[in-house]
Amino acid sequence: MARGMLPSSAMARSQPLAPTGSPRVARGGRTAAAQTAAPLVPPRPTIPKLRQAAAGCRACHLWKRGTQTVFGEGSSRSRVMFVGEQPGNREDVEGRPFVGPAGRLFDASLERAGIDRAQVYVTNVVKHFKWEPRGKRRIHQKPNAVEIAACRPWLEAEIAVVLPASSCAWARPRRRRCSAARSV
Repeated sequence: MARGMLPSSAMARSQPLAPTGSPRVARGGRTAAAQTAAPLVPPRPTIPKLRQAAAGCRACHLWKRGTQTVFGEGSSRSRVMFVGEQPGNREDVEGRPFVGPAGRLFDASLERAGIDRAQVYVTNVVKHFKWEPRGKRRIHQKPNAVEIAACRPWLEAEIAVVLPASSCAWARPRRRRCSAARSV
C-alpha cells in the first residue's frame, strides 16, 4: 500500500455522516446509533489534512465536553507509532497527545531507551477527553465501544499515512502491548 493511501476497508466507509450500523443500547437502556468519523476522512489524507478534518468531528458525543480535538503528532515518516487510549485532562487543555502525567512517564521511558520523541508518532484511539466532574476536577472515564468505533477511522488513516514498522499500545502497565506491523 502506498504511503497516504487508506486501506480499502476505510475507503468503503466513506459515506455521509449519518447513523450507520445497527442500533446499540447505551447505558440506561437508551438506543444509540453507531456513527463513525469515516465520512470526514479526506480521500488523499496527510497528517495536516487529517488534523484539520478531525478538528470538526462530531461523530460521537465526546466533542461536547472536550475542550478540543487532540490529534496525533510526530514524524509522518516514523517507524514507530505509540497509541494511547484517549487524551487526559492536560492533553485536552494543551491540544497535544502524551503531555500529561502519563506523557511524562512516556518521555522518561523514551529517554532511557535512547529514543528521540521527535522520531516517533504519538496518538490516541479516541480524540476527545471523556471525563466526569468531581468537585473542581475532571476525572478520566474509560471510553466505551461506540466512542472507540466512532474514532477508529482517524486512527486507521493515521496508520495508513505514517505506515509504522511497529506500534505500541500505551495504556495502564498491566495492559501495555507492543507488536510489529506486518510487511506491506
